[in-house]
Amino acid sequence: MSEGLVAACGLAQGMDFPATVAPFILRGVSLLGINSVTQPFERRVEAWQRLCDQLNLDTLSLMARDVGLEGALAAASEMIDGKISGRVIVDVWDA
Repeated sequence: MSEGLVAACGLAQGMDFPATVAPFILRGVSLLGINSVTQPFERRVEAWQRLCDQLNLDTLSLMARDVGLEGALAAASEMIDGKISGRVIVDVWDA
């Protein structure tokens, strides 16, 4: 019996990502994934359309924050200290 589910699509970092699925296995979490590259074009279009229809765009601003290049080190320290949740987007043109 699974105690949780994680859905993943793609591996943006690359195949050399130094991680393991052991924490998922040990905690009874099912890791669900799809290789979207091998899906037919029509199915990919349908998936993107579902995202467009069902994703609440107002919540995206709650999941990410932008920082300028000069704020990247401070944001990295906050990440290490566990003070940031979500994504941090570093705008390298905003120095």
